[in-house]
Amino acid sequence: MSERAIRLLLSDVDGTLVTHDKVLTVKAIRAVQQLREAGILFALTSARPPQGLAMFVKPLGLTTPLAAFNGGLLTDTDFNIIEEKNIDDQLTAPIVDLLGTHGLSVWLYQGADWYVLDMQGPHVARESKTCQCEPTMLKNFEGVETGVAKIVGVSDDSEACAAASGAMRQRFGTQVLATRSQTYFVDVTHPEASKGNVVKYLSARYDIPTSEIATIGDMHNDLSMFAVSGLSIAMGDAAQEIQEAASEVTTSNEDEGFANAVARFILNSP
Repeated sequence: MSERAIRLLLSDVDGTLVTHDKVLTVKAIRAVQQLREAGILFALTSARPPQGLAMFVKPLGLTTPLAAFNGGLLTDTDFNIIEEKNIDDQLTAPIVDLLGTHGLSVWLYQGADWYVLDMQGPHVARESKTCQCEPTMLKNFEGVETGVAKIVGVSDDSEACAAASGAMRQRFGTQVLATRSQTYFVDVTHPEASKGNVVKYLSARYDIPTSEIATIGDMHNDLSMFAVSGLSIAMGDAAQEIQEAASEVTTSNEDEGFANAVARFILNSP
């Protein structure tokens, strides 16, 4: 547990703040209210597009910037763009090709616009329901290859996703950042679009040392924020390597892991 008082909590969304069925529980809402009552800021970061975070603004009383696409697109709570980091335009086509050669379906996000090649592809319907937005289907991505915030490779073959992620790093090195927000996703973003950089952004914006910022998450794309925050909390059902990278481990997201973490590790409640 951090020896310094926590002044801001940055939370992942899927697998962390919400249940597997994407439910924001009453206890989670109350935990954020308790943070506010204690004078502790609360912020969200997610691989989701910005419109996928809209549903949390009102129930959680959010006032801090929303960090979508793992930090690739920061907006205020009215969804005005604060900061945007896009993939190099010349890399879009080869990234799409590489993901395809590994058998992954490919999604492309140009700002908040979501494009797919197959409306019946894996997880399209689930993502549409979760983020409350519909993609546009294209025959190919020609014409939308500039100003791309995120490219996603999707497959229920987790080994294929892992192989594609490794191949992405091997081929493009530090030109892009390839992370896993779910076992069936490979998220490709600008190299500076990381949750670790979201911590640094919030630290500068609110003049809070990173040592006084807590982070909570469950997947590999959360490791960068764990590495730079004073207190990091992994969900109880996260993979072993994620738990080992965190300062503390809470219960699962099906067992009020978020609310329990706030009470135990941040507010120090029994």
